[in-house]
Amino acid sequence: MLGTPGRRPDTRRTVVFVLALNPRLIALATAVPSHVLSTNDVKRLATHVFSSEEFRERNFDVFENAEIETRHTCVSIDWLGQSHSFGERNRLYIEHATRLAAEVSSSALERAGLTARDVDHVVFVSSTGLSTPSMDALLANQLEFRSDIRRTPIWGLGCAGGAVGLSRAREFALADPSARVLLVALELCSVTFLPTDVTKRNLVAASLFGDGAAAAVVVGSTVKQPARGRSLPLELFASHSVLWRDTLDVMGWTIDEVGLHVVFSRDIPAIVREAVRPAVVEFLARHGLTLDDVQHLVAHPGGVKVLRAYAEALEIAPERLHHARDVLRRYGNMSSPSCLFVLERVLQAGDIEPGQRALVTALGPGFSGEFVLMQGAS
Repeated sequence: MLGTPGRRPDTRRTVVFVLALNPRLIALATAVPSHVLSTNDVKRLATHVFSSEEFRERNFDVFENAEIETRHTCVSIDWLGQSHSFGERNRLYIEHATRLAAEVSSSALERAGLTARDVDHVVFVSSTGLSTPSMDALLANQLEFRSDIRRTPIWGLGCAGGAVGLSRAREFALADPSARVLLVALELCSVTFLPTDVTKRNLVAASLFGDGAAAAVVVGSTVKQPARGRSLPLELFASHSVLWRDTLDVMGWTIDEVGLHVVFSRDIPAIVREAVRPAVVEFLARHGLTLDDVQHLVAHPGGVKVLRAYAEALEIAPERLHHARDVLRRYGNMSSPSCLFVLERVLQAGDIEPGQRALVTALGPGFSGEFVLMQGAS
């Protein structure tokens, strides 16, 4: 039962009643493009792009400090070293994103024991390319969605996008307990790399980012588990958003005729240490919980400094973030889908036992935070 000792019994009964009506996460899948780059590959590319020896001597330690061994990209290392127009980059985004979205969506639906025609609502999250019709419409032309499917494309949330998408999927399934919601979070960070941008922020981005996609199936409380599905025992019972004022320059893009230029403040770890704990504590308190009542933290691996800041801010052992570190090491920071990659590993390891709680947390442009509270079903 959720709650803390001393709260009124009727309050606890109310929490249990709401919990029984919660949407459920019943399937989760991830996918990455075919090109695999080692950190040494990226470092050689950066040596070509950032030709100033003095600049390299001052800044190339970012590759060792990032603690990333490999990442996946939809384009080759040779392509990354060449100049391309915004239009060409975006065409490649649409081409590869459509293919990868279909792959990861099909995997998630198969694990859920559903078909594309069972989906009532699709939420598509991405910030690394533009498409009108939106990417969910392109996906609908790859899969057998019904013509009456509801669509919610979400753009501009960056690294917070996966957690936001999970929140929106939960809310749609809460509003319609019979709904089956497909969430897709997909980023192709590689097509945004600009070899003509020789700023330190572009170097930091090159040391961190990779490509990836995740898909999740969230269903309302009246949806029965399909007989052929492999259920994930997770109830999604709360979410919370926070937007900090006067932080617009912390994270995001600036956009010009060349492409998307990354905005990535060095102050992000400090903001995590100072602002995340109060936001999380307030969120949990609304549900009669404290940090001690959450057994698992599923943090977006924005970088090793960000993960250290999470551990310090929430006063947890760094070892509790080993899944996030492993995702970062193997895939880099993939922006929006990263927290779902971490959640997949937590679930594969069987870490969340019945009755245990997990908190998904991610930070993004705005500057903003997104938190999703879930519990292992009994």
